Amino acid sequence: MDLILEMRQQKVIEGSKRHDNEHLKPLELTDSIIAAQAFVFYAAGYETSASTMTYMFYELAKQPAIQDKLIAEIDEVLKRYNGQITYECLSEMTYLSQVFDETLRKYPVADPMQRNAKVDYKIPGTDITIKQGQTIIISSWGIQHDPQYYPNPDKFDPEHFSPENEKNRHSCAYLPFGAGPRNCIGMRFAKLQSEVCIVKFLSKFRVESSKKTQKDLQFDPMRLFAFPVGGIYLNLIRRHV
Repeated sequence: MDLILEMRQQKVIEGSKRHDNEHLKPLELTDSIIAAQAFVFYAAGYETSASTMTYMFYELAKQPAIQDKLIAEIDEVLKRYNGQITYECLSEMTYLSQVFDETLRKYPVADPMQRNAKVDYKIPGTDITIKQGQTIIISSWGIQHDPQYYPNPDKFDPEHFSPENEKNRHSCAYLPFGAGPRNCIGMRFAKLQSEVCIVKFLSKFRVESSKKTQKDLQFDPMRLFAFPVGGIYLNLIRRHV
């Protein structure tokens, strides 16, 4: 929002070009356009955030020990903050952050990514050269399931994102929000809104597998975002706290 208001001072701005021979189109940042951009943050993050939390609850139901450890952290930190969920409170829930990152590692909901090459680039160790202007498709799903970066990649393990493991891994081995100047502009907002929902939910409830819970998920290739065929069914159990 700060960037939008800053650009508004220019009265008229020019959009970025997708191709070198494309003519720039001037755009006036009216109140309606600014309101529409603000709304996009909520609309664009709705299904992706909901899907991410669904995958997390699915994995927590399958692995009660991880769920117990996460609930214990939530209860302990909330007690110190008198039940108030603040930015500082969430920042102290380090295991929650690990579980969230591992969920998006195993289930990157927005895959694949597309990028345009700015210059010619020869891939090291090959005779392949990416030409300037070519569109490159990058599979974050493939990278994040590569055992070179994540031992036993099909296992849901929040320890993949312990400080010790993270520091020894290339930063681009984790790409649910992309990387560089074109990464997801709503990344921090998406993570915070999801964590608030997770904390509020797990402070009162826990999840368990039901008779309809799938053991292995199959994905619909026709959907824009990765979501399993048949959905995910879980039992919600009220905690006695």
